[in-house]
Amino acid sequence: MKRRSSIDALFAKRSMARSRDFVRAGIGRTRLRRAVLDGSLQRLSRGVYARAGQPPGDHWSLREVAVRAPGAVVCLLSALAFHGVTTQQPHEVWIALEGTAWAPRAGNLRLRVLRFSGKAFSLGIETHQVEGVPIRVYGLARTVADCFRMRNKIGLDVAMEALRETLRSRKVTRDQILKMARELRVERVILPYMEMEAGA
Repeated sequence: MKRRSSIDALFAKRSMARSRDFVRAGIGRTRLRRAVLDGSLQRLSRGVYARAGQPPGDHWSLREVAVRAPGAVVCLLSALAFHGVTTQQPHEVWIALEGTAWAPRAGNLRLRVLRFSGKAFSLGIETHQVEGVPIRVYGLARTVADCFRMRNKIGLDVAMEALRETLRSRKVTRDQILKMARELRVERVILPYMEMEAGA
């Protein structure tokens, strides 16, 4: 009973947990293994667990990446999907890592890893709690600026759609996008497209 209640307590405020979370909660490897064998827990990937039979819920793959690599930041196509301003459904989880930071093993997930440094990494990070898991994601204005900065990777058409849908959604302002574009040195690139959208 104690074993089950301690596992229940661990998952009371979160939907996924790492091996180290079980250790901190006083649940040893043997008990963890038994919980997987008796079907009360499922192993999602190396060192990441969830309650068995738990419905996927919102942003399942982003939560799994956040648990496996807490320093990663969701970016570009995955950030656009998170903010709900794209018709694109990325087949990979796009993440940014700082410098030479360790990249998680993909497991069942398909990851697209980009490496940024300094301000290009730290600018515009937001943390959102999704079913008890903190997900680090670039804010929408930063993401739109990134789409133009990384247009060779994602395509100019995707960057233009991101700008158009973001302005239409009014989730961020034109000035907020331009401020981020200026910080990331793509203001001259994005400005003509912004003027085009204003005149449309």
